[in-house]
Amino acid sequence: MQAANCPNKVADTSIDRRFCIAPMMDWTDRHCRYLLRLIFPRALLYTEMVTTGAIIFGDRQRFLAFDSFEHSLALQLGGNDPKAMAECARIAEGYGYDEINLNIGCPSDRVQSGAFGACLMAEPETVAACVAAIKSTVGIPVTVKTRTGIDDLDEQECLYRLIEMVAAAGCETFIIHARKAWLKGLSPKQNREVPPLNYPLVRQLKQDFPALEIVLNGGLKTEQSIVTQLQYVDGVMVGREAYQNPFGLLGAYQKVFAESNVPVGCTQIISAYLPYIEQQLAQGVPLKQMTRHMLGLFKGMPGARRWRRSLAECSAEAGPEVIEDVLRCLNN
Repeated sequence: MQAANCPNKVADTSIDRRFCIAPMMDWTDRHCRYLLRLIFPRALLYTEMVTTGAIIFGDRQRFLAFDSFEHSLALQLGGNDPKAMAECARIAEGYGYDEINLNIGCPSDRVQSGAFGACLMAEPETVAACVAAIKSTVGIPVTVKTRTGIDDLDEQECLYRLIEMVAAAGCETFIIHARKAWLKGLSPKQNREVPPLNYPLVRQLKQDFPALEIVLNGGLKTEQSIVTQLQYVDGVMVGREAYQNPFGLLGAYQKVFAESNVPVGCTQIISAYLPYIEQQLAQGVPLKQMTRHMLGLFKGMPGARRWRRSLAECSAEAGPEVIEDVLRCLNN
């Protein structure tokens, strides 16, 4: 397993966005993505948001390296300076990423202090300039993930103005979290739950901009909801449900890709993940950096509580035998 860390690595040029897994801060790191790839072989995966400053001035290997097994993989960038965005996109293309995604939807205080994320919904000119700069620099797709609006701005007017200007700059794919973002008064968690979902607006957006690829995000937690929404949009993006209860979404994933006859079980996935764990341990990665992403694997199944407790209580020096022991007990 060779990590993608060298310039000129060829990215995957055929991206299927029918089933995407969202960028999630503190969750979708490279270890999480490797595990998700085992469960969802054809899903489009996204990194955590990485700021332009982290890439330009920080440890690039830490923020950008990934295993080639993770393809197709998009890098989500946070920033507001077209020149910096273009430079980071150039670097990311050299690492082999398949897509550059701009974060125009995060409402956190940290993001607001940097004047990017959801703040940029009020500045579509800036977003368009960033897209144009990236498009002129790299050959991989540039996409935008946004909310339907912010604060007291008219939802449809705010969204349509952004879409029109950014599409004119060359963006052909928009991922729409179907909720407004409230920059003041709501925490990031509340912003994921309190503002009402507005699926009809996203559906109307697709009707009014049929040439654009529209991916729906927000509130998709069941097979039925995913299958229903795919009648109206080009793709769906699932978030925390895919992390906390991945096998709960497996039926939806298999229906999207017509793979309902492919047997996939927890034990099978864990066994496939163990060689990766052993490789990472040999490189000095602590076991818990990988097992923390495995806690939801048995959700709703017999033994789930024991599984979670065993992983949570393992020592810093523990190795893969901890996982093998728990699996042995659960299977007996």
